[in-house]
Amino acid sequence: MPVPHGHYYDLFRSPLSKARTVREIEEYPWPDPLDDARYVGMKERADHVVFNEERGYVLGRMSSGMWEHAMWMRGYEQFFMDMAMDPKMVHAIMNKILEIKMQYWGKALDTVGENVSVISCADDLGGQNGLLVSLDMYKKLIWPYHKKLFDFIKTRAQSKVYIFFHNDGAIYETLPLLIEAGVDIMNPWQVNCQGMDDTAKFKREFGKDLTIWGGSCDTQKILPFGTPQEVRDETQRRIEDLAPGGGFVFAPIHVIQGAVPAQNIMAWWETLQAYGVYS
Repeated sequence: MPVPHGHYYDLFRSPLSKARTVREIEEYPWPDPLDDARYVGMKERADHVVFNEERGYVLGRMSSGMWEHAMWMRGYEQFFMDMAMDPKMVHAIMNKILEIKMQYWGKALDTVGENVSVISCADDLGGQNGLLVSLDMYKKLIWPYHKKLFDFIKTRAQSKVYIFFHNDGAIYETLPLLIEAGVDIMNPWQVNCQGMDDTAKFKREFGKDLTIWGGSCDTQKILPFGTPQEVRDETQRRIEDLAPGGGFVFAPIHVIQGAVPAQNIMAWWETLQAYGVYS
């Protein structure tokens, strides 16, 4: 729930932080992913976007990522301890969350039928300066669940769908694993995080496999604190690095914060109009 005057949703309690057994995780009153209320209007919205607006339909996720939910339910400290010392608890909660996700996506995909192009998933694997856990630990304990979910979605879908994966932070070293798992689109691509600034390098190494959705301008430093000309230069650089040959959806990195000067937003937008429109 949101804190008064806050901009986001804030975690107040981790309900499984005191659980010590797999049975406690299994007996927790998990939400019902098949509740019909979750799907009200989904088919109508998809049909309207595809047939009336003649656009591709992006089907949004029911919640945040599997790993994120596991950490929220157990508490960050406890779940990191589980990953290091008690992997059976990791697998118990990840299996349960995977089960819920697959039930949701199965019914959602059956509901919309062929009128969906992109499936939106998420899990923030990185911080400002690196991954939140080692690459080896991610590969052993978390990645298999990503792969199972993405395989399920692509198999269950009634049309070809692309996996959009929201993944904050310095996550460059995870890209080969994410491609193997079935990710097609990376978001938001935080250029200001360690190892993420060289967008030309990314395009050379992974441009044939991944689309970037975001990455258009540094939203930590340049967009809020730079001059309009610095914003133009930064934005033009990202377009020139990422747009050639396709595979770039121009968007802010995460969201534009409230204190960004209006003239900088206009400089960012005008640069898109000048350099970023595919012919």
